[in-house]
Amino acid sequence: MYDYIKALHLIFVITWFAGLFYIPRLFIYHIEASQKASPEKEILSKQLQLMTKRLWYIITWPSAILATFFAVWLLVLMPVWLQQPWMHIKLGFVLLLIAYHLKNHRIFIQLQRNEINYTSNFMRIWNEGATLILFAVVFLAILKSTFTWIFGVVGILVLGILLLLGIKLYKRLRKRNPEA
Repeated sequence: MYDYIKALHLIFVITWFAGLFYIPRLFIYHIEASQKASPEKEILSKQLQLMTKRLWYIITWPSAILATFFAVWLLVLMPVWLQQPWMHIKLGFVLLLIAYHLKNHRIFIQLQRNEINYTSNFMRIWNEGATLILFAVVFLAILKSTFTWIFGVVGILVLGILLLLGIKLYKRLRKRNPEA
């Protein structure tokens, strides 16, 4: 039974992250569509609202709920994990992931009302939040007690810096070639 629950947990974690990786990208497109001239602006905004709504309510939210449900079930089956320091850290990152998810929900609601409160550049940086959390959670779950704080923190910081540099490089490329 344990292996089935773990498999289901992993499947829904993967689909949850898929939604969290794609939703900010749709936010970027929506924000950029709002800067276009009519009627392109209205057509694109309406289509992006529909795509975002389907992704958010049909894939991302159900996946988040099911991943959490199966995670709790795993902890009920293996309560000893709650005594291990790596699990405390992992659960801290899971709380951060839930906060990230809820903030995306707030942005989603605003964009459904065509309220543009962020730039596409901000959203490109925001989009990397899920990536950083994913790296931290996977390394903690796989390495458990062999995960050292110094290596982990330095690794996440280096990854964050590389992602920011990638975003800056992409921004320069887009300035040179707007179709990129």
